[in-house]
Amino acid sequence: MIIDTDPGVDDAVAIVLALRSPEVDVRAVVASYGNVALDRTLPNAGRLLALAGRPDVPLGTGADRPLVHRLEQRATHVHGVDGLGGRAAHLPDPVGPVPGSGIALMARVLQEATEPVTIAAIGPLTDTALLLATHPELAERIGRIVVMGGAIGAGNVTGAAEFNVHADPEAAHRVFTQAEVPVALVPLGTTLACSAGPDWVAALAAADPACAELAAMLGGYLDRTGSDAVALHDAIALLDCVAPGSLTAEPVGLAVDTGFGPARGATVPDRGPGPAAAVDVLSAPDVPAVLDAVLDRLRG
Repeated sequence: MIIDTDPGVDDAVAIVLALRSPEVDVRAVVASYGNVALDRTLPNAGRLLALAGRPDVPLGTGADRPLVHRLEQRATHVHGVDGLGGRAAHLPDPVGPVPGSGIALMARVLQEATEPVTIAAIGPLTDTALLLATHPELAERIGRIVVMGGAIGAGNVTGAAEFNVHADPEAAHRVFTQAEVPVALVPLGTTLACSAGPDWVAALAAADPACAELAAMLGGYLDRTGSDAVALHDAIALLDCVAPGSLTAEPVGLAVDTGFGPARGATVPDRGPGPAAAVDVLSAPDVPAVLDAVLDRLRG
């Protein structure tokens, strides 16, 4: 597995979940801009590798901006100025990135892989889109791309768009509309349905010191949003990466609005016959089972 991320509180939970799941071998983590700028997401990813006791996993330096148009909006109101709910300074010193670009690291993992690689794309899709565009010969080595993003309905950054897709609509459109690599989408409606309440967060905190740090991040997330439950957005996507079939799939043709009107970044379904490329849109019919599975893997 390769994790393409922008940590981010829910990214933090997702990364630790993947690193503690025996079903997968995480070969690289690539951090890009997103919830906060790259100068914070990159060390955040390094801190999370250290927190999970996995300094052996290579860390790559991802994109610092979208493909075409700069991103002005961040998510500090949810994730805190440091991206980790004000807890970054409480984590271990970060693992440093490997030399070169994150795209080069992703390509190297694919070139060296002896079995299909899952790409867990849980931030803006800039790096994943660039990988597909610059290394088409490696597409056959990718088992599938699992994306946390998009909204089949109302968004969370605008009325129409979800944050990760809105951050780089051109990149998202590139990933969703290609036919070479299977794509599974865990949209906003699915992740919002899988929100964890205070009891779940308390159970996480009681597991071990690393989980207690994640729970502290989630507690700050709850405080800032004023909610009684926290959506585990990226962790829900990672669950289906490590245990495929945890969520239920419906193939849907998708495009992304790349215009400049109020629908920019909207994920647009095409349910007509014979779409050029179908994305598996994932849902969670059994939310308690999904939350239990996430918690079990975090506990290790």
